[in-house]
Amino acid sequence: MNRINQLFQDSPKNLLSIYFCAGCPTLEGTADVIRTLERNGVNSIEIGIPFSEPMADGIVIQEAATRSSQRYVAAYFV
Repeated sequence: MNRINQLFQDSPKNLLSIYFCAGCPTLEGTADVIRTLERNGVNSIEIGIPFSEPMADGIVIQEAATRSSQRYVAAYFV
């Protein structure tokens, strides 16, 4: 069983899952964001990899991906 399925099996209620775009606000701060979320009780963290055409995402995610992409953040660096 993978860790996400295990999480839902062990705690089917009151889970907090957070999405954020890697490299926003900075690539260097990405690890700090992950550690802060974990320390504050987030159960699941989805890290988005920015790409140049985030058309299917909402405006906030589009803007975060655009800012990250402008700083040349890519999967290789994350």
